Amino acid sequence: MPYFINKLKQRIAYKTVKGRGLGIIFIHGLNSDMNGEKALTVEKYARKHKLNFVRFDFRGHGNSDGKFEDFTISDWKKDLVNVIDNLTRGPQILIGSSLGGWLMMLAARVRPSRVKGMIGLAAAPDFGDNLYNNLTIKNKREIKNKGIIKYSSFGFSYFIRKNFFIDARKNKVLNKLYRYNKPLILIHGLNDNVVSSKVPKKILKKVTSKKIQIILLKNSDHRLSSKKDLQTLMSAIDIVRYD
Repeated sequence: MPYFINKLKQRIAYKTVKGRGLGIIFIHGLNSDMNGEKALTVEKYARKHKLNFVRFDFRGHGNSDGKFEDFTISDWKKDLVNVIDNLTRGPQILIGSSLGGWLMMLAARVRPSRVKGMIGLAAAPDFGDNLYNNLTIKNKREIKNKGIIKYSSFGFSYFIRKNFFIDARKNKVLNKLYRYNKPLILIHGLNDNVVSSKVPKKILKKVTSKKIQIILLKNSDHRLSSKKDLQTLMSAIDIVRYD
């Protein structure tokens, strides 16, 4: 397993495909990793079309260093920017799943010249406030008094620190006009019970690009991993590639 070592001597696990010219970076979601079906399908696409490709694990996820609860949106943004700066060359298509959709927008702000276009898969920018508002009264009391809680949702349990919510507010991208003028395709399932299907429209209202497409899939959920979902994703990559 190859690792990128950051300035804090922490390891970020990654895998690459060497191709020609254009590159693709897959950005996984919260408490996920780089080995999901979407990431592997995009890798197959990259191999078939001889494109450069990177998938990686954020710190606190998968095979990268650290515990989940010790990191924030700012930390994961640094991980993605490190991947762009150190593991890729030239223009990149950023594909972000859920949390990854938020992080790709943050990275595109600081590395605009490196971004060819973006594809959001159930993109979830600015979800910190919504996550906090959905906490139980007991959880909110624990966050205030202890600074950390054990959070359970959709079959997953993990610890979250108070600093996660504070940092999330500092990294909002939809609280003002988001200046971006390249392709942006947002794919969202109408059966998504994690991220509301209203979110793509919120993004549309705040992003300046005239090259935005919203693709709503009637029978798809948050995972967006069915055969049809993956075919839609491959078509979206084609659109961004040839823009």
